[in-house]
Amino acid sequence: MTSAAVSGLDVYSPRQIAERVNQFCVAKARMPLLTLAMLGMLAGAFIGLGALMFALVTSDASLGFAASRLLGGLAFSLGLVLVTVAGAELFTGNNLLAMAWASGCVSTREVLRNWVVVCLANFVGALGLALLVWTSGHAAMNAGAVGSTVIAIATTKAALSATEAFFRGVLCNVLVCMAVWMGLGGRSLADKAVAIVFPITAFVAAGFEHSIANMYYFPLAMLLGAPLGWEDLARNLGLVIAGNLVGGSVLVALVYYTIYLRPAARQADAPLARSVPNTANAESDD
Repeated sequence: MTSAAVSGLDVYSPRQIAERVNQFCVAKARMPLLTLAMLGMLAGAFIGLGALMFALVTSDASLGFAASRLLGGLAFSLGLVLVTVAGAELFTGNNLLAMAWASGCVSTREVLRNWVVVCLANFVGALGLALLVWTSGHAAMNAGAVGSTVIAIATTKAALSATEAFFRGVLCNVLVCMAVWMGLGGRSLADKAVAIVFPITAFVAAGFEHSIANMYYFPLAMLLGAPLGWEDLARNLGLVIAGNLVGGSVLVALVYYTIYLRPAARQADAPLARSVPNTANAESDD
């Protein structure tokens, strides 16, 4: 074993990541329905836990703006770390299935089945967590500031214009899918965690829109008495989901497909691959 492998620096190359993402997406697209739905519910709850931690941190009025956003974003990273390491199916991350679709490995029907089932299951998981958190009295922490923060977050999201909600959704899922992408480049738990934390912290700190997090914030805010209705949630989710789809499917999955997996790219790199010996650790981390 090489010293790089021992130290955890023997990560997959970008081209290897593309191949791994493609293989993972094929497996996800053909997962049994019950398994897919249950893993989707877990992902909704996991992202909800990340959102809970963000609200907890940002409820501290003693923190400055930048510190509050950065620390809150770091705390939110818990959600995707749980999804990636513990195993769950997240709609925003699964937008990468567009790569396997472009490669011809999965059908349009299989992609849409995955997206619809996982998105609905994510909503059930996030809603279930919101009900548990409301029942637990968690929002009363910090003299009620945690609950007030949740209400303020949801109210601000509901007030976004259509353009703002859509493009914040685009920017969010570029970073989320890059976090998933880079996480698949690591061979150890530490590799994956480090790869995930920075993009997730960035999107949360910047105020971008994650559809699954919003599935937690809106119901909890309504349970806490926010002047919001299901129509506000539906409007926000419609715009943000559309933005998330464009950001993850087009700006990440299809861009990397074009770079690494389209037939012309594979043919152009074949001579180079034959001429360079493979010294990477061949063990899989699955």
